[in-house]
Amino acid sequence: MATASIPSELVGPGHPEWQYLDLMRRIWEEGSERVDRTGIGTRSVFGATLRFDLADGAMPLITTKRVYWKTATREMLWFLTGETNIRPLVLQGVKIWNEWPHARYVNETGDEIVLDDFVQRIADDEDFAERWGDLGPVYGKQWVDWPTYRYRKDGTYEKGDGINQVARVAESLKTSPGSRRHIIEGWNVAELDQMALPPCHKTYQFHVAGGRLNCLLYQRSCDVALGLPFNLWSGALLQRMMAQQVGLEPGEFVWMGGDTHLYLNHEHLITEQLKREPQSDPRLEIVRVPDSIFGYRIEDFIVQGYTPHPPIKAPVAV
Repeated sequence: MATASIPSELVGPGHPEWQYLDLMRRIWEEGSERVDRTGIGTRSVFGATLRFDLADGAMPLITTKRVYWKTATREMLWFLTGETNIRPLVLQGVKIWNEWPHARYVNETGDEIVLDDFVQRIADDEDFAERWGDLGPVYGKQWVDWPTYRYRKDGTYEKGDGINQVARVAESLKTSPGSRRHIIEGWNVAELDQMALPPCHKTYQFHVAGGRLNCLLYQRSCDVALGLPFNLWSGALLQRMMAQQVGLEPGEFVWMGGDTHLYLNHEHLITEQLKREPQSDPRLEIVRVPDSIFGYRIEDFIVQGYTPHPPIKAPVAV
């Protein structure tokens, strides 16, 4: 496969987005070519880190292509409800989870319904959505209702109350800010096989220093071209909401990737995006303080100063 050469002089210091572009260039030019689960193939590096200071409303919102931050925000708010069915997202026009239940429906029924028609049926038919729109115990379920079990003396187990990890972290940040246990975890080994997709952005850890709330997000698997721009925004958004709720200033957002990759069929996106330069300094204002982190609405968030390059379309690997 022919490889387009990306001029190294396009990558340099300055705007924080150069970190993202440099990572993209390094993966495409130096990454190990691998056969992956989807069959498409990737170039991959292992272990990557990006750091963004969120002071003064700054956010890691990519400008070298348009990122639909409201879509990513709606997804984050959906996670916080604990919901696992795509219907609430579909009714808001959010498409990012549609391919997985569609593929399951086609595989299990043999009905070759096209994606758009499947999604319309999810929107129109609650019973159909209940049967075919569920993703299993994905992110939100683990975040706000992690299942527990109690061991009985007779050697059996009984189901206990679910754990709301997000609420616990918000409380512990207020009562024990120096703790090293401010963690939200999505990787529930016992339930992975029930999930449409095991969690990629799997572990969030919070850290308090100097009146600022820092957040580290560890992502086991990352599609840098399509997924990472959403993940950066969403992780920093969760940090901003949590900071507001616990009365701290937002600090540094640290992103860490395990298998950090680009899909081989995204070459047109990669080469085009790496010709572009960051061109604005977007800032996020949260205009309301809800009673809890679960009370935010999409209209609470206003982004200013975002003048990105045009979007670049590419297929999602399922």
